[in-house]
Amino acid sequence: MQGVKQRRAYLWQSTFDLPILLTMQQILKRLARLWMQKVHLRLLSFVAAVGVVWLIVCLFVLFMLAVLIEEVIEQEAFAFDEAILQWIYQSANPVFDQIMLTVTRLGDPSIMVPLACIGFTWLWWRWRWRIAAGIFALDCMGGVVLSNGLKLVFNKDRPQLWQQLITETSYSFPSGHALGSVVLYGFYSFLIAQRFPKQKGWIYGIAALLIISIGFSRLYLGVHWPTDVLAGYGIGFLWISVCMGLLRLFTQRRSNRKQKHPSNSNG
Repeated sequence: MQGVKQRRAYLWQSTFDLPILLTMQQILKRLARLWMQKVHLRLLSFVAAVGVVWLIVCLFVLFMLAVLIEEVIEQEAFAFDEAILQWIYQSANPVFDQIMLTVTRLGDPSIMVPLACIGFTWLWWRWRWRIAAGIFALDCMGGVVLSNGLKLVFNKDRPQLWQQLITETSYSFPSGHALGSVVLYGFYSFLIAQRFPKQKGWIYGIAALLIISIGFSRLYLGVHWPTDVLAGYGIGFLWISVCMGLLRLFTQRRSNRKQKHPSNSNG
């Protein structure tokens, strides 16, 4: 009698489990098909566009950012921050003050916004390279959103170690000047290096010097902690890597399309 009940229960369960299993099987097949036809190929194309070594560097930067953010949240980095700022302040003098004030203005919105607008217009009309113009706009707008959004998330106060030459009212982490300089000047250098590949060493070197100088000026002026600047560099680097990968991906697709349809490739 008990065996009959177990058999009936098994048949009853199988009656309801079978449609569920078939539905799950169909969903898994569709997901697998979607992965192979859409996501897998696009992911491989993106990795190929960015480069494996560059991707490894991005993962390392992401890991270091996670460690840095954890220390900031737990307030374990303030001794390190203050010691570095005090060491830099020992070299302060009126000449350096004027130099650092000039350098830091290169990261101000009053300078960077017009430069971004000029770059977008140049790409859109001069080069007729509208894909690059769109990604350049995405790069700049994304940098603004990341900088302002993360400042509101972390709510970290700025240093008040000495009388400062400039006044900042926003939060400290991450440094908007450091992040913005990587996003704007870094992407500018990437675009220019594509046009002048033989001089790309000089182009990237000048851009790196400018970006580092802007970050150092924020420390010299005492308006940011070192961890703010490092985080700004890291976040900006990751974001610009995504944008450069997208640009390379779309550019490769466009060139492949031109090779397949040479008669339709005008402009």
